[in-house]
Amino acid sequence: MSYNIHHGAGSDGQLNLTHTARVIRESGAEIVGVQEVDGHWGARSNFEHQAKRLAKMLDMNYFFAPIYSLEPLEQNRPRREYGLAVLSEHPILRAENHEITRLSTQIGTEPQLAPGFPEVRVNIRGVILSVYATHLDYRADPAVRRMQVDDMLKIVRNREPTVLMGDLNATPDAPELAPLLDMFDDTWDGQGDGTGYTFPAENPTKRIDYVLTSSTIGTNSVKVVKTHASDHRPVVAELSISGSTVGIGRSEE
Repeated sequence: MSYNIHHGAGSDGQLNLTHTARVIRESGAEIVGVQEVDGHWGARSNFEHQAKRLAKMLDMNYFFAPIYSLEPLEQNRPRREYGLAVLSEHPILRAENHEITRLSTQIGTEPQLAPGFPEVRVNIRGVILSVYATHLDYRADPAVRRMQVDDMLKIVRNREPTVLMGDLNATPDAPELAPLLDMFDDTWDGQGDGTGYTFPAENPTKRIDYVLTSSTIGTNSVKVVKTHASDHRPVVAELSISGSTVGIGRSEE
Protein backbone atom coordinates (compact mmCIF):
# COMPACT_ATOMS: atom_id res chain seq x y z
CA MET A 1 0.00 0.00 0.00
CA SER A 2 1.05 3.55 -0.74
CA TYR A 3 -0.76 6.05 1.46
CA ASN A 4 -0.36 9.78 1.96
CA ILE A 5 -2.03 10.07 5.36
CA HIS A 6 -2.03 13.90 5.64
CA HIS A 7 -0.72 13.60 9.23
CA GLY A 8 -3.83 11.63 10.16
CA ALA A 9 -6.32 14.33 9.14
CA GLY A 10 -9.30 13.28 7.05
CA SER A 11 -11.01 15.12 4.22
CA ASP A 12 -12.96 16.96 6.93
CA GLY A 13 -9.70 18.26 8.41
CA GLN A 14 -10.19 16.36 11.66
CA LEU A 15 -7.34 14.35 13.19
CA ASN A 16 -8.19 10.64 13.49
CA LEU A 17 -5.17 8.35 13.32
CA THR A 18 -7.34 5.45 14.46
CA HIS A 19 -9.29 5.83 11.22
CA THR A 20 -6.00 5.81 9.29
CA ALA A 21 -4.99 2.57 11.01
CA ARG A 22 -8.37 1.00 10.27
CA VAL A 23 -8.04 1.73 6.54
CA ILE A 24 -4.62 0.07 6.51
CA ARG A 25 -5.80 -2.93 8.55
CA GLU A 26 -8.88 -3.53 6.41
CA SER A 27 -6.81 -3.41 3.22
CA GLY A 28 -4.86 -6.47 4.34
CA ALA A 29 -1.59 -4.69 3.55
CA GLU A 30 1.57 -6.38 4.81
CA ILE A 31 3.86 -3.50 3.76
CA VAL A 32 2.88 0.18 3.66
CA GLY A 33 4.75 3.21 2.34
CA VAL A 34 3.39 6.22 4.24
CA GLN A 35 3.82 9.91 3.43
CA GLU A 36 3.16 13.07 5.47
CA VAL A 37 3.89 11.50 8.85
CA ASP A 38 4.41 13.60 11.99
CA GLY A 39 6.86 12.70 14.73
CA HIS A 40 6.17 14.92 17.77
CA TRP A 41 5.68 17.67 15.18
CA GLY A 42 3.00 19.85 16.72
CA ALA A 43 -0.48 20.36 18.07
CA ARG A 44 -2.09 19.34 14.78
CA SER A 45 -1.15 15.73 15.57
CA ASN A 46 -1.11 16.00 19.39
CA PHE A 47 2.71 15.90 19.34
CA GLU A 48 2.50 12.12 18.82
CA HIS A 49 5.05 9.99 17.01
CA GLN A 50 2.61 8.83 14.36
CA ALA A 51 4.74 6.11 12.78
CA LYS A 52 5.33 4.53 16.17
CA ARG A 53 1.65 4.73 17.08
CA LEU A 54 0.48 3.29 13.76
CA ALA A 55 2.96 0.43 14.11
CA LYS A 56 1.67 -0.31 17.61
CA MET A 57 -2.00 -0.23 16.56
CA LEU A 58 -1.29 -2.47 13.57
CA ASP A 59 1.26 -4.75 15.29
CA MET A 60 3.84 -3.94 12.60
CA ASN A 61 7.51 -3.09 12.43
CA TYR A 62 8.35 0.42 11.24
CA PHE A 63 11.07 2.73 10.00
CA PHE A 64 10.58 6.49 10.19
CA ALA A 65 12.51 8.71 7.78
CA PRO A 66 12.29 12.41 8.68
CA ILE A 67 12.58 15.10 6.04
CA TYR A 68 12.68 17.78 8.72
CA SER A 69 14.10 17.41 12.22
CA LEU A 70 13.73 20.55 14.34
CA GLU A 71 14.52 21.53 17.90
CA PRO A 72 11.62 21.00 20.32
CA LEU A 73 9.50 23.92 21.45
CA GLU A 74 10.30 23.14 25.08
CA GLN A 75 13.34 21.74 26.84
CA ASN A 76 13.53 17.99 27.47
CA ARG A 77 10.99 17.26 24.76
CA PRO A 78 11.58 15.10 21.65
CA ARG A 79 12.71 16.68 18.40
CA ARG A 80 9.93 17.82 16.08
CA GLU A 81 10.06 15.69 12.93
CA TYR A 82 8.07 15.23 9.74
CA GLY A 83 8.58 12.80 6.88
CA LEU A 84 7.79 9.32 5.64
CA ALA A 85 7.59 5.82 7.07
CA VAL A 86 7.52 2.20 6.03
CA LEU A 87 5.35 -0.21 8.02
CA SER A 88 5.93 -3.94 7.65
CA GLU A 89 4.46 -7.12 9.09
CA HIS A 90 7.73 -8.78 8.09
CA PRO A 91 11.13 -8.41 9.75
CA ILE A 92 13.08 -5.32 8.71
CA LEU A 93 16.66 -6.43 8.09
CA ARG A 94 18.12 -3.06 7.15
CA ALA A 95 16.90 0.53 6.87
CA GLU A 96 18.34 3.78 5.55
CA ASN A 97 17.07 7.33 5.13
CA HIS A 98 18.48 8.44 1.76
CA GLU A 99 18.83 12.03 0.56
CA ILE A 100 17.20 13.40 -2.58
CA THR A 101 16.92 16.97 -3.86
CA ARG A 102 14.35 19.10 -2.06
CA LEU A 103 13.28 22.73 -2.26
CA SER A 104 12.35 24.43 0.98
CA THR A 105 9.08 26.30 1.31
CA GLN A 106 11.14 29.32 2.41
CA ILE A 107 11.39 32.05 -0.24
CA GLY A 108 14.76 32.52 -1.89
CA THR A 109 16.21 29.09 -1.12
CA GLU A 110 17.87 26.81 -3.66
CA PRO A 111 17.22 23.08 -4.15
CA GLN A 112 19.57 20.92 -2.09
CA LEU A 113 19.94 17.36 -0.91
CA ALA A 114 17.85 16.48 2.13
CA PRO A 115 16.69 13.21 3.74
CA GLY A 116 13.29 11.62 3.43
CA PHE A 117 13.67 8.77 0.94
CA PRO A 118 13.46 5.64 3.12
CA GLU A 119 14.72 2.24 2.03
CA VAL A 120 14.03 -0.92 4.00
CA ARG A 121 14.99 -4.48 3.22
CA VAL A 122 12.46 -6.99 4.49
CA ASN A 123 12.41 -10.76 4.70
CA ILE A 124 9.12 -12.07 3.31
CA ARG A 125 9.00 -15.81 3.83
CA GLY A 126 12.61 -16.14 2.69
CA VAL A 127 12.41 -13.52 -0.08
CA ILE A 128 14.54 -10.41 0.52
CA LEU A 129 12.68 -7.38 -0.85
CA SER A 130 13.92 -3.79 -1.14
CA VAL A 131 11.12 -1.32 -0.39
CA TYR A 132 11.26 2.44 -0.95
CA ALA A 133 8.74 5.14 -0.06
CA THR A 134 8.82 8.58 -1.62
CA HIS A 135 7.06 11.93 -1.72
CA LEU A 136 7.99 14.18 -4.62
CA ASP A 137 7.77 17.96 -4.88
CA TYR A 138 4.25 19.41 -5.13
CA ARG A 139 4.91 22.50 -7.23
CA ALA A 140 3.54 22.97 -10.74
CA ASP A 141 7.08 23.52 -12.06
CA PRO A 142 8.48 19.99 -12.62
CA ALA A 143 12.15 21.00 -12.22
CA VAL A 144 12.59 19.68 -8.68
CA ARG A 145 10.64 16.49 -9.39
CA ARG A 146 12.92 15.88 -12.37
CA MET A 147 15.97 16.15 -10.09
CA GLN A 148 14.32 13.92 -7.49
CA VAL A 149 13.64 11.21 -10.06
CA ASP A 150 17.29 11.31 -11.14
CA ASP A 151 18.41 11.06 -7.51
CA MET A 152 16.12 8.11 -6.77
CA LEU A 153 17.20 6.17 -9.84
CA LYS A 154 20.84 6.44 -8.78
CA ILE A 155 19.94 5.01 -5.37
CA VAL A 156 17.64 2.18 -6.44
CA ARG A 157 19.64 0.99 -9.45
CA ASN A 158 20.67 -2.69 -9.36
CA ARG A 159 18.31 -3.52 -6.49
CA GLU A 160 16.24 -6.65 -7.17
CA PRO A 161 13.47 -7.32 -6.37
CA THR A 162 12.26 -3.79 -5.58
CA VAL A 163 9.02 -1.98 -4.78
CA LEU A 164 8.85 1.83 -4.87
CA MET A 165 5.69 3.43 -3.50
CA GLY A 166 4.67 7.00 -3.09
CA ASP A 167 2.94 10.26 -3.80
CA LEU A 168 4.72 11.43 -6.95
CA ASN A 169 2.64 14.61 -7.29
CA ALA A 170 2.44 14.05 -11.05
CA THR A 171 0.24 12.08 -13.41
CA PRO A 172 1.60 9.12 -15.42
CA ASP A 173 1.99 11.20 -18.59
CA ALA A 174 4.22 13.80 -16.89
CA PRO A 175 7.58 13.96 -18.73
CA GLU A 176 9.56 14.13 -15.48
CA LEU A 177 8.26 10.68 -14.47
CA ALA A 178 9.25 9.02 -17.75
CA PRO A 179 12.71 7.80 -16.59
CA LEU A 180 11.15 6.28 -13.46
CA LEU A 181 8.34 4.57 -15.37
CA ASP A 182 10.85 3.28 -17.91
CA MET A 183 12.80 1.50 -15.16
CA PHE A 184 9.84 0.30 -13.09
CA ASP A 185 6.51 -1.34 -13.89
CA ASP A 186 3.45 0.66 -12.88
CA THR A 187 1.14 -1.86 -11.19
CA TRP A 188 -1.92 0.01 -12.43
CA ASP A 189 -1.02 -0.70 -16.05
CA GLY A 190 -2.69 -3.93 -17.10
CA GLN A 191 -4.24 -4.70 -13.71
CA GLY A 192 -5.98 -1.50 -12.68
CA ASP A 193 -9.70 -1.10 -13.31
CA GLY A 194 -10.87 2.43 -14.08
CA THR A 195 -8.98 5.69 -13.78
CA GLY A 196 -6.98 4.95 -10.64
CA TYR A 197 -7.56 8.52 -9.45
CA THR A 198 -6.33 9.11 -5.90
CA PHE A 199 -6.58 12.86 -5.27
CA PRO A 200 -8.44 14.68 -3.85
CA ALA A 201 -10.06 11.93 -1.79
CA GLU A 202 -13.63 13.29 -1.78
CA ASN A 203 -13.85 13.56 -5.56
CA PRO A 204 -10.56 12.40 -7.10
CA THR A 205 -9.61 13.83 -10.49
CA LYS A 206 -6.02 12.64 -10.97
CA ARG A 207 -3.71 9.70 -10.33
CA ILE A 208 -0.62 10.80 -8.42
CA ASP A 209 -0.10 7.88 -5.98
CA TYR A 210 1.68 4.75 -7.19
CA VAL A 211 2.99 1.28 -6.42
CA LEU A 212 5.90 0.58 -8.80
CA THR A 213 7.86 -2.67 -9.08
CA SER A 214 10.97 -4.06 -10.67
CA SER A 215 10.49 -6.43 -13.61
CA THR A 216 10.97 -9.57 -11.50
CA ILE A 217 7.74 -8.86 -9.58
CA GLY A 218 4.30 -9.73 -10.92
CA THR A 219 1.08 -7.90 -10.11
CA ASN A 220 -1.93 -10.05 -9.22
CA SER A 221 -4.29 -7.17 -8.49
CA VAL A 222 -4.32 -3.45 -7.73
CA LYS A 223 -7.01 -1.00 -6.68
CA VAL A 224 -7.66 2.36 -5.08
CA VAL A 225 -9.48 2.23 -1.74
CA LYS A 226 -12.44 4.58 -1.41
CA THR A 227 -11.94 6.39 1.90
CA HIS A 228 -11.96 9.92 3.29
CA ALA A 229 -9.47 9.18 6.09
CA SER A 230 -6.96 11.48 4.33
CA ASP A 231 -6.97 13.96 1.46
CA HIS A 232 -5.52 11.12 -0.69
CA ARG A 233 -6.91 7.66 -1.38
CA PRO A 234 -4.45 4.79 -0.88
CA VAL A 235 -3.34 2.38 -3.60
CA VAL A 236 -3.08 -1.31 -2.73
CA ALA A 237 -1.50 -4.06 -4.83
CA GLU A 238 -1.04 -7.80 -4.40
CA LEU A 239 2.32 -8.84 -5.83
CA SER A 240 4.14 -12.09 -6.60
CA ILE A 241 7.85 -12.82 -6.51
CA SER A 242 9.10 -16.15 -7.89
CA GLY A 243 5.75 -17.78 -7.26
CA SER A 244 5.33 -16.40 -3.73
CA THR A 245 2.54 -13.94 -2.99
CA VAL A 246 3.58 -10.69 -1.32
CA GLY A 247 0.79 -8.61 0.19
CA ILE A 248 1.78 -5.02 -0.41
CA GLY A 249 -1.96 -4.60 -0.05
CA ARG A 250 -5.13 -6.56 -0.56
CA SER A 251 -8.44 -4.78 -0.66
CA GLU A 252 -12.00 -6.01 -0.94
CA GLU A 253 -14.97 -3.75 -1.51
